[in-house]
Amino acid sequence: MMTIKSNGDPMHGDAAAASRSSISVVIPARNEAEGLRSILPKIAGLLENAEVIVVDDGSTDSSAAVCAEFNVRVVRHHYSMGNGAAIKSGARVATGDVIVFMDADSQHQPEDIPRLLEKLEQGYDMVVGARGKGSQANVHRGLANKLYNRLGSWMVEQEISDLTSGFRAVRADKFRQFMYLLPNGFSYPTTITMSFFRAGYAVAYVPIHAPRRIGTSHMRLVRDGVRFLLIIFKIGMLYSPLKLFFPASMAFLASGLGYSAYTLLALHRFTNMSALLVITGILIFLVGLISEQITLLIYKDGG
Repeated sequence: MMTIKSNGDPMHGDAAAASRSSISVVIPARNEAEGLRSILPKIAGLLENAEVIVVDDGSTDSSAAVCAEFNVRVVRHHYSMGNGAAIKSGARVATGDVIVFMDADSQHQPEDIPRLLEKLEQGYDMVVGARGKGSQANVHRGLANKLYNRLGSWMVEQEISDLTSGFRAVRADKFRQFMYLLPNGFSYPTTITMSFFRAGYAVAYVPIHAPRRIGTSHMRLVRDGVRFLLIIFKIGMLYSPLKLFFPASMAFLASGLGYSAYTLLALHRFTNMSALLVITGILIFLVGLISEQITLLIYKDGG
């Protein structure tokens, strides 16, 4: 459940709607009072007529009080539903033709928003802020991000600079086409990026610097580490399942045929293990083929 309200907006109805620009800024926040106090005035100074939406994901600190000090729209979750759920709640109520998503912890700098929008105006459907080498990230997260970037680049056969960045500007109508695919947790950036590539929408990257966050991270190494491992499989399943299944099937098939040749020459018989390896290779290929067809149905209306 959620409650929506506007803070400090003197205009109402059609007058307010007409005065809004086509840009909405959606900021998911859970106990990010200090970060919100830092970024909200900067956004107001840079995007004077933009609609700013803060999604309060069950905060127990003074985040709501901070939002009340600024001309922002608040969407409140009565309990924490997750970062992805907050993104979806903000996108549902956003009125702009373009939505900018950014975190509330000050790692995403409002000064970079005009650069994302400028790139978007060049004809792209989504522009992502790609974190550079100097950005703050622990060793485990940095290595994981590099792995995801390489895997994603291999899948789409294009350079992906930052697959997991949550700082992005996107055309609202295209984003909403894939909202039903988005998870409620932290892996929404991966899902929406691969969905855009799969649908044939243009994606660009703009280098940014992400400084050390304000406050404590809500991510946990063990819990979210397991979730991020699942992202690797999700990348393939969202884009082209057969590209993952085919190498695995060929590995089993080659092993089965090779082992069969060995047993026939050395032992003069065909073993059960040989049959099992060959059959497994065939089954994996067939599963990949079926998954590929299901993926085509998921994206049949995209583009």
